[in-house]
Amino acid sequence: MRLYSMPSSGNSYKVRLLLALLDCDCEMIDVEYGSTALEAAQRDGRLPFGKAPVLELPGGRLLPESNAILCWLGEGTRFWPADAVARAEMLSWMFWEQNQHEGVIAVRAALACYPHRAADATPERMAALLEAGHRLLGLMDAHLAGRDWLVGDAVSLADICLYAYTHTAGSRGGFEMGRFPAVTAWLSRVAALPGYVGLDG
Repeated sequence: MRLYSMPSSGNSYKVRLLLALLDCDCEMIDVEYGSTALEAAQRDGRLPFGKAPVLELPGGRLLPESNAILCWLGEGTRFWPADAVARAEMLSWMFWEQNQHEGVIAVRAALACYPHRAADATPERMAALLEAGHRLLGLMDAHLAGRDWLVGDAVSLADICLYAYTHTAGSRGGFEMGRFPAVTAWLSRVAALPGYVGLDG
């Protein structure tokens, strides 16, 4: 397999993290913003939706979208709940991550960290994203209070999915993570999983 991965992106990182936790061999093609590798991947049609990550399967089929890749890799592993309702709950968190969480938590971090996005980081927008992000993190914190994982009694793809942007919400996005002790404890549990690699790993 070959993964077209943007090193600084949480969406790409979540796939790299699952690959590491599953101890899967996979060639990494770094396609960071502004790189010649990104231009080449786009030119050669390796990014069907125009962005990373994309997993190239044995035989050459291309699978885009981070959470679709997680499902393909995770099906049948310990990260895929056996119970149908638990699987649906897992997917609901993954849909929420892309529909709500990523558009606030990741966007604020991108505005703060990527020079080409700096013009969009107006004080008004950053303040609105901070307020919205704290609300979303509060929702996660309330759900995780008294439980170890997002779904059921075991780690699932939902945890891998939500971990990617949440674990840098403070350092990259400026969110006040001290307000969310259950989320902070959950982040530590994910980081303690055997095979774990960090964003820069």
